[in-house]
Amino acid sequence: MGGSLHSRKRVLVTGGAGYVGSHCCKAFAREGWEVVVFDNLSRGWADFVRWGPLIVGDILDGDALRKAMDDVRPSAVAHFAALAYVGESVAQPDIYYRTNVLGTLNVLDAMRHASVENLLFSSTCATYGTPARVPVDETHPQAPINPYGHSKLMAEQVIRDVSGAYGLRHVLLRYFNAAGADVDGEVGERQDPAVRAIQLAVRSAQVGSVFQVYGDDFDTRDGTAVRDYVHVSDLAEAHAKALDYLLAGGASEVLNLGTGVGVTVREIVDAVEAVAGRPIAWEMAPRREGDPACLVAACEKAAAVLGWTAKQSGLDEIVRSAWAWQKADRERNDRQARTAVDLRPAATS
Repeated sequence: MGGSLHSRKRVLVTGGAGYVGSHCCKAFAREGWEVVVFDNLSRGWADFVRWGPLIVGDILDGDALRKAMDDVRPSAVAHFAALAYVGESVAQPDIYYRTNVLGTLNVLDAMRHASVENLLFSSTCATYGTPARVPVDETHPQAPINPYGHSKLMAEQVIRDVSGAYGLRHVLLRYFNAAGADVDGEVGERQDPAVRAIQLAVRSAQVGSVFQVYGDDFDTRDGTAVRDYVHVSDLAEAHAKALDYLLAGGASEVLNLGTGVGVTVREIVDAVEAVAGRPIAWEMAPRREGDPACLVAACEKAAAVLGWTAKQSGLDEIVRSAWAWQKADRERNDRQARTAVDLRPAATS
């Protein structure tokens, strides 16, 4: 495939209006990439598209993808567009396989059609399933325990097979628990309903809801589950380094992104209470089926290949950034709601 047809350092970002994708767009732009977002806005937000133009389109629409690829002529594609809620994947597995697997195949087809040879893929530690050993490195067996993890593993296999057949190069980034928000307050986590533990705990402190701790009988230091939380801006830096790695001719790779440090759910509660300056309401709930006691990344390979390590992923830093973002975003939404009410036409008799 001929790279000369494409604008150097231009990236088409599928799902660039979402949580992780938008933070990565900021990092790409900061590193000199020209960014174009392709997103259907079903789970992303137009106001998160701040570092380049938005093409509204769906990865299940192969014709729209091909047109976007032909129009943009990127030198690389960063593919974030996916469905990513474990519980929803159990209730509606068909939409997960359709979006995450067929959608990825459509992206690859559009890349081949436009002679784009570099792909950055947003994957997940959910492909590992329940770990047989901790920390989890990239050679750990992949045995997902839910349709979300299965769909991302299938997408990884599709990428490998298509890359091998047609000369594409890729970096598969399996990240652990994304958390926090842009420290400048430009983008952040806006999922509603909230699904991630730190987002849920911060919301509990700010609006008075009850935070649920699922299980206190794990074989961990305080009985609650241990996870590896990595600041979303650290993730974004890793993605930017991976794009430059591909552009420089780097070979296809798979890399974990995490900190190598585990945090318990009780420690999240303590950290949120410290930022809030008061206790939060929380209650103990039964373990969720399939929840491993401990899931922590081995990150040495990302350091060796990309020169990347997490720099702002301390628990206190993550919580402070999440707190600031959620507070500001809630106040912004409240102002917009009040403005909308004020602008409604007066009732006539």
